[in-house]
Amino acid sequence: MSQRIYIVLLAAGQSKRYGKTKLLDDLHGRPLLQHALLAAQAACPGCVCLVLGHESDTLMRAVSGLADRVALNDAFETGIGSSIACGVAACRAQADAVVIMLADQPLVTAEHVTALVEQWGGQSDAIVATSFSGIEGPPVLFGQAYFDQLVNLEGDAGAKSMLRTHAASVGVVTFERAAIDIDTPEDLEALSSPD
Repeated sequence: MSQRIYIVLLAAGQSKRYGKTKLLDDLHGRPLLQHALLAAQAACPGCVCLVLGHESDTLMRAVSGLADRVALNDAFETGIGSSIACGVAACRAQADAVVIMLADQPLVTAEHVTALVEQWGGQSDAIVATSFSGIEGPPVLFGQAYFDQLVNLEGDAGAKSMLRTHAASVGVVTFERAAIDIDTPEDLEALSSPD
């Protein structure tokens, strides 16, 4: 496929519920952030845009060259919408589609991201969301027709409203493990335990 898909990996949040910068904590021998970066690189090599904000200097040390570009969101305190806008703005000129990924979903695989791309099929006005636990959410692929709306997101709304507004254009790929995200130390501990 000649189309270029960029992954916009969101890692700018303040981890308020976690109590410290969770993306630096260890999961199976590597920082939590690296799990998402490795999956992103395996799915879309050379096209990973990491969005940082809170403690960006500290997080940069955990990136290990796995991000192809880093976008710094100065407005990260306003919420996830500003991070999506920042990341899409940084790569839209080179992209035919973007996949919005969260850095705290460590069970999302490169295979799942590839399945989103395959379901998309290259249409500029198509969206492909992940279905889990009866909802549709990230990772989500947006075709180029939605870039203007994405770069105008702000606050804590994220892109969920766009999934509702454009429901007729949304395809889904089921991936139940996307329901696992790390909000508290207990979440990480549960994922780290052998059973």
